[in-house]
Amino acid sequence: MSGLPTFFVTDRRGPVNPKGLEYYNNLINELISHRIQPHVTLIHLDVPQVLEDEYGGFLSRRITLYFTAFIDVCFREFVDRVLHWTTINEGNIFVMDGYDLAESSPRRCSPLFMRRCSPHFGQNFHGANSTTEPYIAAHNILLAHASVVRLYKKKYQV
Repeated sequence: MSGLPTFFVTDRRGPVNPKGLEYYNNLINELISHRIQPHVTLIHLDVPQVLEDEYGGFLSRRITLYFTAFIDVCFREFVDRVLHWTTINEGNIFVMDGYDLAESSPRRCSPLFMRRCSPHFGQNFHGANSTTEPYIAAHNILLAHASVVRLYKKKYQV
């Protein structure tokens, strides 16, 4: 399960998309009915474009607020049936491929390093800095993960 884009209609203050919740509730229930224990991955290379446009995605610490609000909804809705959670799948790959090599979203790569960047995608070279952005994104991913762990321990851990 990776559903950041399907849950919120507008932003972290906006309404939760009931069809997104229904979809994942049905999916989780179906897995359990077949004796499959769900293991939920909350982010897998799919930060909504609106957050890339507004915040710069994981280049901004502000993403932590949105990420934590999203995960609070997931915990509230699914924690009674989901025992295993992964906050961000392969954070190192997410950072290198997205903020250095332009292999995956948000496909950022410095013009200086164009030769090593992926030729398969329309890269986002405008203002990209492959020497610093991977470190900034990795730092913010760790902050977002820590925020979610704090939320879980404070509000949902039994």
